[in-house]
Amino acid sequence: MNSIIRKIGISVLLSGVVFANGALAQEVHLLDGVTTPAENNPAVEAGKYKKNAPWIIGMSSFGVNANTWTVQVAHEAQAAADRDKRISKFVLLDAGFDQKKQVADIEDLIAQKVDAIIVQPVTSTSANASIEKAVQAGIPVVLHTGRIESDAYTTEIQGGAEHFGKVMGDFLVKELGGKGNIWVLRGLAGHPEDTNRYNGLVQSLEGTEIKITAEEHGDWQYDKAKKVCETLYLNDPSVAGIWSSGADMTRACVDVFKQFGAAIPPISGEGNNGFFGQWIADDFKSVSSEYSPAQGAAGIRAATALLEGKELKKHYDYNPPGWDLEKVKKYYRDDLSANVWWPSELSEEQLKQFYAKQ
Repeated sequence: MNSIIRKIGISVLLSGVVFANGALAQEVHLLDGVTTPAENNPAVEAGKYKKNAPWIIGMSSFGVNANTWTVQVAHEAQAAADRDKRISKFVLLDAGFDQKKQVADIEDLIAQKVDAIIVQPVTSTSANASIEKAVQAGIPVVLHTGRIESDAYTTEIQGGAEHFGKVMGDFLVKELGGKGNIWVLRGLAGHPEDTNRYNGLVQSLEGTEIKITAEEHGDWQYDKAKKVCETLYLNDPSVAGIWSSGADMTRACVDVFKQFGAAIPPISGEGNNGFFGQWIADDFKSVSSEYSPAQGAAGIRAATALLEGKELKKHYDYNPPGWDLEKVKKYYRDDLSANVWWPSELSEEQLKQFYAKQ
């Protein structure tokens, strides 16, 4: 699938999926904020993958421990699987950023004869052949957290990407009046989500006088990003704004500016509890792009909908607007650690189990 942003169609409502032709399909709640592109979006034939429960669902993660967000995606997916009593087993395999491992993981799930597979791709090509094998074996494949250069998958729920990066880029363009020098903190090199978020920034900067004077990969991790920001600051502290592709990296950069006693420039962030606490306490200029870890739960729901025999669309987009400080204040939890991400579908008990402050 190419990387062109599709035209947004009709929302996926809590009460059901409204398709472009106005027809109401069987009720499927994938994720709040998800929409169905109106163009080039065929339906997955109803009943094609229908199968009697109980079901075994498999999931191939590009890297469960990539950062705190990916850890929570795993929690959200497991929790959604546990809530659905028709799912007898949920098998989560961790590729650990290794393309060959992901190929082996998906083929392992095929060999286990799981009923559906959810894939978070390591790169835009790493899982293509294995996904094709799964579909040929009659196993539906749900894709999320990264687009691939193949349309062999059954359905996809794609958030972030260009929209995510553009929300951040548009914020900086507005704050800087279209002029000035910025730093760019990118995620994991080669990952499709990093590439597409960056493409969204590029779209925002077109026609402006904003210049990228430094561009580094912080891998969406706090520790690596802190070292990157310290180096950037010591080399040239005169930066007008910072585009950060992830909240752990944003938190790190904010801490660097506070460490040097410098004013915090406008900087982009996302829905992380630690970042929210920083933003509220220090009151700097920012925006929070939404990228809920509950995409893990949405993948489970899409898989079970297919196994129920419901009709889904090939493509779903998750492109909600950015959050301002007032919305952030409604979600921030002082009693939870910096590692929890919003919005979440974890229960209060699970939030406290995984993220209560020690």
